[in-house]
Amino acid sequence: MPEHAHKTFIAIAGNIGAGKSSLVEFLTRTYNIKPFYEPNDDNPYLSDFYEDMSRWAFHSQLYFLSNKFKMHQQMDHSDGVVVLDRTIFEDAEIFATAHHQMGNIDSRDWSTYRSFYQNIIDTLRPPDLMIYLRCPVKTLRQRIRMRGRAMEQDIPFAYLKRLNSLYEQWIRSLDDVVIIDSHRLNYVDDMIDCLDVMNRIEALLPEMLQRQS
Repeated sequence: MPEHAHKTFIAIAGNIGAGKSSLVEFLTRTYNIKPFYEPNDDNPYLSDFYEDMSRWAFHSQLYFLSNKFKMHQQMDHSDGVVVLDRTIFEDAEIFATAHHQMGNIDSRDWSTYRSFYQNIIDTLRPPDLMIYLRCPVKTLRQRIRMRGRAMEQDIPFAYLKRLNSLYEQWIRSLDDVVIIDSHRLNYVDDMIDCLDVMNRIEALLPEMLQRQS
């Protein structure tokens, strides 16, 4: 029997405030699957990073890369279905790339980072289903303010806009991505929107989700 015969990996991609964690929680409740969340609270560089991006971008991104690799390995050893709040691919293709473009990660550190990243992804299996939450920057900022994380309150508009642009470029390079306009859906407590999300996902992974529910 193939090694991954009983494993299915759903990835939730999207910018800061796009609604990833809420969707992970919804899918976990609905289908009884195992969630993996981004290790924001454990990142010892994150508060310093938001205070001084140019000083701490490389340290913070390297931390996320290392810990997300560990998380992918844990998922690969889990049976059944797992769902991940942001992938290692986004760490590199969106966030680290943005900071290299902005000059916060210089060419020498960028070369080191990309080499480490490439060695890592050569060992990983891709998601069975990628769900991208598309959300305009205005809504992202509103949600960031509403959830009240102190370190996020002063995230520059231009930074969120750059991340959104990189997300759109990256998504266009992928095949078989489910795109959800998350600013138009309330999959937390609106039944019609919940059913819409469920129908779209079940159309792609029907047997897998039936086994889990």
